[in-house]
Amino acid sequence: MKKINWNDVPEEEVNPKMRRKLVYGEKLMIAKIKFKDGFVVPQHSHEHEQITQVTFGTIRFWLGADKKEVIDVHAGECLVIPGHLPHEALMIGDVEETDTWAPPREDWLDGTDNYLKE
Repeated sequence: MKKINWNDVPEEEVNPKMRRKLVYGEKLMIAKIKFKDGFVVPQHSHEHEQITQVTFGTIRFWLGADKKEVIDVHAGECLVIPGHLPHEALMIGDVEETDTWAPPREDWLDGTDNYLKE
């Protein structure tokens, strides 16, 4: 068991338009993320089930390999993304959000999440 205060978690600058804080255990990861307006998370997929909760701003998601499904997630809303579902996201305005994954994102822990660093 470990008690953590978000104020004590170091913030990582992933790129000039994305900053994040990570808390994780053996089977779950939570990330508090701040994005600047216009940032695009390129289409990708992962084994992890993901829940995105927007606290400020709007995120537009394109879901599926063909990007046919488009969903805007506003402050106070959540989106549950199943594992292996291709998705892309656009930040509309500055965005603050919390992502939760199961299991933890190893690529975020070992620094191989290059799709976000370009």
